[in-house]
Amino acid sequence: MNFGDSWENDDGSGGRTVADKSGQGIVTAFGQSLKALRVRAGMEREELGRRLGYSASSIASFEQGRRIPSPRAIEQADEVLGAEGLLTVWMEQMERAQYPVFFQGMAKLEKECIELLMYDTHVVNGLLQTEEYMRALLAMRRPILDQETIDQRVTARLSRQNIFDRRPAPLLGFVMDEAVLRHRYGGVGVLRGQLKHLIQIGQKRNVEIQIMPLDCDDNAGVNGPFTVVTRKDSKKFVYSESHATSALETDLEQTVLAAARYGIIRSQALTPRESLTFVEGLLGSL
Repeated sequence: MNFGDSWENDDGSGGRTVADKSGQGIVTAFGQSLKALRVRAGMEREELGRRLGYSASSIASFEQGRRIPSPRAIEQADEVLGAEGLLTVWMEQMERAQYPVFFQGMAKLEKECIELLMYDTHVVNGLLQTEEYMRALLAMRRPILDQETIDQRVTARLSRQNIFDRRPAPLLGFVMDEAVLRHRYGGVGVLRGQLKHLIQIGQKRNVEIQIMPLDCDDNAGVNGPFTVVTRKDSKKFVYSESHATSALETDLEQTVLAAARYGIIRSQALTPRESLTFVEGLLGSL
């Protein structure tokens, strides 16, 4: 139910997969280019894989359009193969191709936003998750995901967290139910690391983390999690997810009401300072 995570609801074999058929042509063309440049350089898949940190079978998957390499891998391949930009020119299109059509717009908005406000009720928001927490969640998926798939999805999710280092820094607000922090997904050690990470991120000047306590009498977020995004031109969008579907709302009335609802939720939750103290208390009790 986290913002930006429903694109992972594919059947999941083969790593960072193409999530929608509309992107398959792009991924296939990139793979053909990668293979042609590798052959031109007189390099075997094993050698290219060694230089990029992948197995020969992974390189084959990239060349056959079955998997999407990370942006860093594309940059490294371009350099190793002397492609002079023939591979890096694909990076933006390849990044979009990993998302289904319904999320590509949100992925773009996430990179362009000046404000991102998120309310979560089930698990820690993807932008706040530690790698260990991510792996614990993905390991619980059914049907079971293979290790390569988990590794690729972790890489993709971690790359989204570059938003914390963007300049100018967007304003990021997170409100989450207390229950989110009490689930011991992956065990006590994983939860302890996740709580420490929340305390660290919550100290950033452009980030506000708030907890909605279990004993609150009122909660305007009973309808479930959602995200309000504000673009540079002040236009607002509302993103929400259910089990296997999502919605990106652009209607002015609905986006204004969602932003107002988030404001009420924020006022009902603990303040950012109180929330960090609360998280520290939970950490100390483990």
